[in-house]
Amino acid sequence: MSNTKFIDNGPEETLQDRFALRIKNTQSFDVLSGYFYSSGFKAIYPSLENTKKIRILVGISTDYKTLEAVKSAKELSSTEKEKEVRKEYASSVKKELEEAEDSLETEESVSKFKEWVISERIEIRAYPDQKIHSKVYIMTADEQTKSFTKGTVITGSSNFTESGLRGNIEFNVELKDEADYDYALGQFEELWKKGVPISDQYVQTINHETWLNDRVTPYELYLKFLYEYFREELNENATLTNSNRPPNFKPLQYQEDAVINAKRIINKHKGVFISDVVGLGKTYMGTMLCQELGGKTLVIAPPNLIDETNPGSWRKAFEEFNFSLKDCRFRSKGVLDQIAEKGEFKGYDNIIIDEAHTYRNESTETYGHLSRICKDKRVILITATPYNNKLDDLLAQIKLFQGLTNSTIPNLPNIANFFRELNLNLKGLSYKEDPNEYSKVTEQNAKLARIKLLKHIMVRRTRNEIQDSYSDDLIKQNIIFPDVLAPIPIYCEFDSNENKVFVNTIELLKSFKYARYRPINYLKKVNHLKAEKNRENQISAFMKILLVKRLESSFWAFKKTIDRFIEYYESFIKQYYSGQIIVSKENYEKIKQYISDGNLDEVKKLIEDGKGELYKSVDFNDKFIDDLKEDREKLIQIKNDWESIKTDSKLMQFKKELEEDKNLINNKKIIFTESKETCDYLQKELKDFYRVINFSGSSSRNQRSDVIHNFDAGV
Repeated sequence: MSNTKFIDNGPEETLQDRFALRIKNTQSFDVLSGYFYSSGFKAIYPSLENTKKIRILVGISTDYKTLEAVKSAKELSSTEKEKEVRKEYASSVKKELEEAEDSLETEESVSKFKEWVISERIEIRAYPDQKIHSKVYIMTADEQTKSFTKGTVITGSSNFTESGLRGNIEFNVELKDEADYDYALGQFEELWKKGVPISDQYVQTINHETWLNDRVTPYELYLKFLYEYFREELNENATLTNSNRPPNFKPLQYQEDAVINAKRIINKHKGVFISDVVGLGKTYMGTMLCQELGGKTLVIAPPNLIDETNPGSWRKAFEEFNFSLKDCRFRSKGVLDQIAEKGEFKGYDNIIIDEAHTYRNESTETYGHLSRICKDKRVILITATPYNNKLDDLLAQIKLFQGLTNSTIPNLPNIANFFRELNLNLKGLSYKEDPNEYSKVTEQNAKLARIKLLKHIMVRRTRNEIQDSYSDDLIKQNIIFPDVLAPIPIYCEFDSNENKVFVNTIELLKSFKYARYRPINYLKKVNHLKAEKNRENQISAFMKILLVKRLESSFWAFKKTIDRFIEYYESFIKQYYSGQIIVSKENYEKIKQYISDGNLDEVKKLIEDGKGELYKSVDFNDKFIDDLKEDREKLIQIKNDWESIKTDSKLMQFKKELEEDKNLINNKKIIFTESKETCDYLQKELKDFYRVINFSGSSSRNQRSDVIHNFDAGV
């Protein structure tokens, strides 16, 4: 604490600090201030708990209107003068409470102030005759302290407001001489006598004309909630500035409102999630948003979504909206390393990231590249599923445009602490041990994330919400969202041999080591390769998922996958016995993506033909070759078991449903599968009964056109 007589609200001491030190030994506290706000009382009232009497004389009004009223009051009679001053004071109190923070702290301090006014511990008067710019605070000592000093006076530039007491840079001086105290108190008493009593006016105004009254109806409270929640949307410009649209483009109001909202969000927070559910036109929304924002745009998306032959691609949308090719670029997410390392992102203002949820793991190289690309850009994240498995998945995406400890989110400056608290809510809980409690806390966390964070940075609506809010516009545009029935499971019954083979396969896969994809784990010295070891473990986990998915997809696809695994294992074992092994150093994210797509040929190419590190067979412990052989033998056993299967119960049941279900017989049908081999298998098995179009990511332009011609209602 500073020992100087001067107080400037600097880092060493504020006027609030000095009051806290001096007021505790006073029996009365007199205030003469040009501006008085309850915020000033809020800042120091804990220090006034032992003070018996507080007098506040408002020298000039709290706003310009009151000052004008005080000026004109000179020509009024005393009764009229008092009435006018009270009226204007009430207006200033209402205005202050309208602008005050809606918080428990504000409510408690105003309630305490009102309580002290009612008990006459606080008395308020307003000086009506002329401007008084003085700011004087007189602290009269209590009986115990009077033997040392009669009191203390502080005067200077600080008004009795929160900013005056601890916010603004001020210049105040503390006077302790008895002559200074006597003079200040004498002048205050003269002014006090002429003051207009307004204590009762304060209480009346608070009780009847502000949000702190006790007569607010539930309906009024509801309206207040709606206003605060939608304040920014209500006060923003509700029209788009760029109306350039392609010919025959339907200007859907729900899309335009999403763009308006997204523009407001991105201008305020540097990024936005566009997360409407599938099928509502997020590609068009992102394109229109870039129209509104201006500048150059880099789009990062899966290959098929930037393909110029795909009518639903980003490239096609930007072409339809007449973007100049020099102002936009479309790059596959598979070449993020090139974009980052070659600086291809430089010069772009907007970064659109489609399928943004695939970048939820910030420990990967791919995420590091993306983070570099997004730095200091406007970031547009397109995803219908922003929150996947963990809270940290969501945090990783938010970090692409928000600082962790200096965010722009209202009332949430430290996002890192917020997510830390949410994760602590789950500490000690396990879904396996107590699924109900785990699910309950997870749901509560998701709700907190939506209310406190996501509502500020995300645009997300469901079809039902769109239908409820935009029904008139949808009818006008002749757009109907079809009612989607809940999934209906189709059960098939294995024969005894199928059942035996299926169960045995599951048991063999449970003990499968995936040693071919985990060589680093078998090195005799692995301390310096911890990161590579973890990546290999994840690759083997993905391989396990792939095998199970293929088994669930179709017997045909599973058999083909087992054949490939056997081929890869035999090739690797042969390499082991040659004395040298190449351990791949290729891009982990690319391998993971190929596994996810079921493209094992590309996985093999990356692992075996890509960049790698050469090891000698003797660098590995003996368990490595044992596990490789054991895995191979299990694969061969699985292959032999499945060669005994001559029927396909799943296919037979599926054909039966197609032939007997009336809802399916006379309508076009779309069959979705993750496996291209299952797709090929179904085409072969169904082509004698139906005209079948087999379409996948590798299909030709003509095949794509065939699908559009048969299934696009707009063609």
